[in-house]
Parts: sequence; C-alpha cells; structure tokens
Amino acid sequence: PGAFAAVRCMSDPQTVISDQDPMTKTELGRMGEDAVRYYLEALGYEILARNFRIRGGEIDIVAAKGEDLCFVEVKTRTLGSQETGLEAVTWRKRRLLIRAAYAYCERHDIDADDWYIRYDIADVTAHHDRIIDIDYLENAFDETDFHDNSQIF
Repeated sequence: PGAFAAVRCMSDPQTVISDQDPMTKTELGRMGEDAVRYYLEALGYEILARNFRIRGGEIDIVAAKGEDLCFVEVKTRTLGSQETGLEAVTWRKRRLLIRAAYAYCERHDIDADDWYIRYDIADVTAHHDRIIDIDYLENAFDETDFHDNSQIF
C-alpha cells in the first residue's frame, strides 16, 4: 500500500440531449457521488459512510478494502469546465478533509495504526444528466504538508 495510482473509468460517451431544466449543483454532486460509490463497490470496496460532516468539513465517501481506509473527495464538473476536480481541492480543503478524517476515526473508535489511511480524489465529468468520465486518484494527497496537528486543527 501507499503507491500512487490513477485509475481511469470511461462509461459510454454517448450523451442524451435533454429538454429538462439543468441540474442543480447539489443534484450534480449527488449524481457524481453515486457514480463513485458504485465504482468503488465494483472494485470490492465497502462503503462505510457517505457525507460524514463535522463543523467546517465533510467527507463525501469513507470506504475500506483490505487494510486501506479511504477518505474520498468527489468533485463533479460539467463537460468543458475550466477547473479540474484535482485543482478544486485546495490546501485549505485538504486540511479540512484531514480534520474530518481524524474526527471520523475518533467517532467510530478506529485506531489509525490498524489501517493504511488514504486520501483519494474522484474527478467526475458529467454531460446533461449522464456521467461520462471518472478519474480516480488514489493517494491524491497525504498529511506531509501538515507538519503538526496545529495546522490541521
């Protein structure tokens, strides 16, 4: 564990033009999170939680497989967006995700020493009401930029 990996999953790129109103940002985000959940389950991950919230932070998906405990940030963008999902996860957002991961472990009595903790980013692309691409980055970032807990909490 611990090696950087990028996995690319392409679904059917054909799109359906819809007369419906455009999706809201919340609906788009939910659709992306659902797609990533199915993607992870197909790879054998167990989904432990979705939308785990603490004051100031949220983890979209918490998943486990083997000795990996994964905290997943899902960023769903429409086709042609200028910013990628990876670019959208700023230093501040990473700090909040790490803080939320610590809170999740504490709240669920998880000893981090028993797991390989991983912070992943799923960059999801949608067109109208369809997911057309999932770029999944394992180990997208880690805690090395946060030299002590004072930078996390």
